[in-house]
Amino acid sequence: MEDCIFCKIIKGEIPAKKFYEDELMIIIADIAPKAKKHYLAIPKKHFKFFSEMTEEDSVMLGKCIKKVSELAPSFGLEGGFRFVVNQGDDAIQTVPHLHMHLLGGQKLSEPDYNK
Repeated sequence: MEDCIFCKIIKGEIPAKKFYEDELMIIIADIAPKAKKHYLAIPKKHFKFFSEMTEEDSVMLGKCIKKVSELAPSFGLEGGFRFVVNQGDDAIQTVPHLHMHLLGGQKLSEPDYNK
């Protein structure tokens, strides 16, 4: 997508501090962190929703998730982390490119879903 900020970061058109990159994804810091450590794992292939994924995309996403679990300790998440994917407007998906939030580096509070 030409106007997708994550696609532009992946192409190097917008600078970002990359903590990890391979042929499938990049991992960058979130610019509005919600925890002491807050990273975004962004697949290089553009799609907004899980429902838009092909079978091949689901295999790729599985590899990304596996890599995140292997890398977590090196990002200061050895005590655990919260893994969040926002899907759609009601979930406040602010960038229309599927991405995964990794939050940790501290004891996280229980989300209050009753607000």
